[in-house]
Amino acid sequence: PSFPSPWGEGRPGWHIECSAMVRAELGDTIDIHLGGADLVFPHHENEIAQSEAATGQELARVWMHNGMVNVGGQKMSKSLGNLVRVSDVLKDYHRDALRLYLLSNHYRTPWEYLDDAIDEWAEVADELREAADFPAYGTEDELDVSAERKRFLHAMEDDLNTPEAIAALRDLARMILEAPEDDDVRRAQDNLRELADILGLTLDER
Repeated sequence: PSFPSPWGEGRPGWHIECSAMVRAELGDTIDIHLGGADLVFPHHENEIAQSEAATGQELARVWMHNGMVNVGGQKMSKSLGNLVRVSDVLKDYHRDALRLYLLSNHYRTPWEYLDDAIDEWAEVADELREAADFPAYGTEDELDVSAERKRFLHAMEDDLNTPEAIAALRDLARMILEAPEDDDVRRAQDNLRELADILGLTLDER
């Protein structure tokens, strides 16, 4: 696509393309705009300047910028050819282990991908699965995990603090596994499954 100009054929740049797509498909103001931290300037600042000048409306109510994932000290990118493909990782690890590893880093924080680091999170995934499937025979005192549930939800509401949410989930699982034999852990297990599902965890064998 091009348009005539005094200097030759003009072509839209990617900043105006994004503004045009947002306005055409989503309207003048959107709820959440996402992107990598490397797009704050100049891309998103240009989007804001031209969109808000054109509409007189706020472009986005919330901006969320993710930190970069590095491999070998360099940003993971298609152009560098240092991508780690999910399909390759899942040949050796359960999807819960990979998801826990990714979510153990706050989305705004740059971090280094390490292959062997997933081993630790595979053990955590097993621990959560064991707690969810633990035989629940107790009929006495009901195990109270309300504090861990509240902690999990508060973490998720605090700028998607997934590392803290995972910590709360792990503590909840330990409470189930270490509960007295007569304690009723069934509701605690329901809470564990519900909260794990918020993180996209399946808690299944494969």
